[in-house]
Amino acid sequence: MAAMNTVRVNKKGADRIRNGHLWIYRSDVVDVDADGGSVVTVRDERGNFIGQALYSDASQITLRFVTQSNEEIDPAWWRRRLVEAAARRNITPDTNAYRLIYSEGDLLPSLIVDRYNDVLVLQTLSQGTDALKATFTEILIEEFQPRAVIERNDARVRELEGLPLISSVVYGEAPEEIEILQHGLRFVVSPSAGQKTGSFLDQRENRLAARNAALLTNDGRGGRALDCFTFNGAFALHLASVCDEVIGIDISGDAVAAAKQNAQLNELNNVEFREANVFDALREFETRGERFDVIVLDPPAFAKNRASLNSAVRGYKEINLRALKLLNAGGVLVTCTCSYHVAEDLFLEIVDQAASDAHRRVQVVEKRMQASDHPVLLGMPETYYLKCVITRVL
Repeated sequence: MAAMNTVRVNKKGADRIRNGHLWIYRSDVVDVDADGGSVVTVRDERGNFIGQALYSDASQITLRFVTQSNEEIDPAWWRRRLVEAAARRNITPDTNAYRLIYSEGDLLPSLIVDRYNDVLVLQTLSQGTDALKATFTEILIEEFQPRAVIERNDARVRELEGLPLISSVVYGEAPEEIEILQHGLRFVVSPSAGQKTGSFLDQRENRLAARNAALLTNDGRGGRALDCFTFNGAFALHLASVCDEVIGIDISGDAVAAAKQNAQLNELNNVEFREANVFDALREFETRGERFDVIVLDPPAFAKNRASLNSAVRGYKEINLRALKLLNAGGVLVTCTCSYHVAEDLFLEIVDQAASDAHRRVQVVEKRMQASDHPVLLGMPETYYLKCVITRVL
């Protein structure tokens, strides 16, 4: 007998959705009559309608809600939801690379679409969105007329869904490298093979903020800047237009090579990129007595889960302590964490403790988050993961 596509959940799960979250975990599921990857009707134990969700028979996140209305969910419904999400983007003309669809933040759980000029990169990260991949691809082609659509489904989270890791072109012909614009700066990205979907688009607006903050130092001239964990040099190149000298550091030789290529592409001669471990490099700068007017710390996620939180806190404190010791008076520290498990108040506490141990008085100039094309959904804290704090040493 075919599944009826219905799931019953307990009061805890039902209340979670009614309070604004989009997920129900396996422990709160009472009964299932559905196949993995299907869109299901969800009811509480009394039979009351809660909404409709994508069902997974493998993940601990069993239900991802797409609506609390009892409406037909067909290709036309998905088209409206995608088009509405894309229409909310407000991107300046000097930028052609951004997140078009941000999963739960756009009420499209486990679906991500990034735009790199005329190429779209698609991620379907649950059984539900993976089952709809052909539908999403067709909608993207018809609505946005891309040159190509790339499937970057090699994210490890898919293994929790029992899904294979795949990276391939599903439409058109995609070059290995694409040149994009970010606030007028040119960058070469590799959507088929680079980290994430090819670039860290969530820091896009924070790079502009860092450039503006650099003007707070050295009588309006950024002076000497250091970009740690530079990846493809994005922060460094944004700072180069307002600083006399910029050094970018990354442990990856491939990242350093890409950053150098991007500097040459923009004809920037005041930027130097070095392959080094950031922790070691910061200590060496201190030993040599070197000083900077601007330092950016944009590390990878030190806390990928709760179990690693304590070691992550130590790592964040270490790099912030070292950076604060290297800053001139009046210098600016732009410090970030992309670890969801490091909440904003905890991150501020880490920076405060680092400042105390460094014997520096530090002023918070601005608190920022991920770019506006990665919107935070109230009621779902998991959508708020990137914290960026701009501080000044007094």
